[in-house]
Amino acid sequence: MTIQTPDPAQFQNQAAPGRDCGTCTLCCKVFDVPSLSKPAGKWCSHCTPGRGCGIHETRPDHCRSFFCFWMTEPWMGPEWKPEISKFVITIDPGSQYMMVQVDPGQPNAWRQAPYYEQLRQFSGELMQRQQLLVVFVGKKATVITPQQDVELGVLDPQDRIGMRLRMTPNGPVQDITRTRVEPGHV
Repeated sequence: MTIQTPDPAQFQNQAAPGRDCGTCTLCCKVFDVPSLSKPAGKWCSHCTPGRGCGIHETRPDHCRSFFCFWMTEPWMGPEWKPEISKFVITIDPGSQYMMVQVDPGQPNAWRQAPYYEQLRQFSGELMQRQQLLVVFVGKKATVITPQQDVELGVLDPQDRIGMRLRMTPNGPVQDITRTRVEPGHV
């Protein structure tokens, strides 16, 4: 089945009709939550895996406003629900890049069928809009392009990922760049 990747600029940060988290709590593990001093890859101390948030009524705004891609996109099948796929897909609000945050307990989940081939297709569609698909296992990043996976290693908050599109006899190729932005510069 082929899925058209929606334009990340059109991403709606609200649940699609009929979607709810249910027993899925993977976002409570894979993301940093600075206001709770919770690092990426560790369960939030307020989360009961498979049950939910113990401070749901008073949870931070960061958590309150979060919706994963599976929650917002009704065309994504049940196999893409994070508790099944073992990763959470989001759109970075700054870069508009598609981000895949993988459960560090299942670091190769994104490489399994049916996910990997579909993620590669997404990357090709994103490339046409000058956007990237970045997979994170903890702080370690890999950019998926239609031709290859580009491992970038551990990223620091000052690191920025970009791309340059280059034409070759075999078609367009993405050259992935990693630059360091000094504190105080955008």
